[in-house]
Amino acid sequence: MHEGAELIQVKGCTGCHTTDGTPKVGPTFKGLYGSQVTVVTNGKERTITSDEEYLRRSILEPGADIVKGYQNIMPAFPVTKEEVDAIIEYLETLK
Repeated sequence: MHEGAELIQVKGCTGCHTTDGTPKVGPTFKGLYGSQVTVVTNGKERTITSDEEYLRRSILEPGADIVKGYQNIMPAFPVTKEEVDAIIEYLETLK
C-alpha cells in the first residue's frame, strides 16, 4: 500500500473524503490533483488549479481555501512535512 494511502486512513481523512469520486462531507480526492477547483478565499470566489501548493496549504491551513459548496469544518491535523509529501504524492495517482 502506498504510504500516502495509509496516511489518509490513519489521519482520518477518509471520514470526510473519498477516493472513488463519491462526494461526502468533503470533496472527493479522485481526480482532484491538477483539476480546476472553485474555492472561497477570504470571502471571495476564485478558480484555481489543484496543484501541490494548493494541496499542501489545504492540509496545513484547512480554512484558507474552502471548496465552493462545502463547509469550513476540516480540522488541522498534526502532520510532518514528509507525511504531507506522501499524501500529495498519493493524491496525484488518483485519476
